[in-house]
Amino acid sequence: MPETAIRSQKPMNKDTNRLLEVVGLAKSYCELCESALEFSREEFIDRTLDLLPRIYWNFFDLSLGVSLDETEYFSDYVDETLYGQIESTISGIMGGADTFLETFEEDMKYSDTPITSSISECLADIFQPLFNFISIVHDSDGTQLEEAFINCKEDFESYWSQTLCNVLKALNNIKYNRSEEDLV
Repeated sequence: MPETAIRSQKPMNKDTNRLLEVVGLAKSYCELCESALEFSREEFIDRTLDLLPRIYWNFFDLSLGVSLDETEYFSDYVDETLYGQIESTISGIMGGADTFLETFEEDMKYSDTPITSSISECLADIFQPLFNFISIVHDSDGTQLEEAFINCKEDFESYWSQTLCNVLKALNNIKYNRSEEDLV
């Protein structure tokens, strides 16, 4: 690119750079979930453990200081079929290690029996808002980047941040506390 073209480009502000980083992380996570069959269980867990904390940090740390117009509506790009494919694929990779005890379930304090969750469902629950986010950005050619982020961050604060923390704990347990047979 000629030097004059570089100087004439409008510089991106700090928030825009951070938002683009978040889009990249979200895209990497969605691609990982969509291509999960290409990895061994151990590789999939390692890649997921690499991405989830960075995704959490960025959605926790980045605040644009604006909110969505209450009339703003975004379409869902993840239908039941895609959600089911993601969940089923990850469940197949995780095998018997897919289920874990859920400790943050509200009903847990009233239950005599353990409440379980699945890694595959949790990861699909995280996939859904992130896929919607990157799809909105893509389909709007980036013009709705801030709005899409704010929408996804609201969902993060409402529900999927806890899901991310729960599944991160379960994946960490498999990575560091299970026998080698469990990782095959």
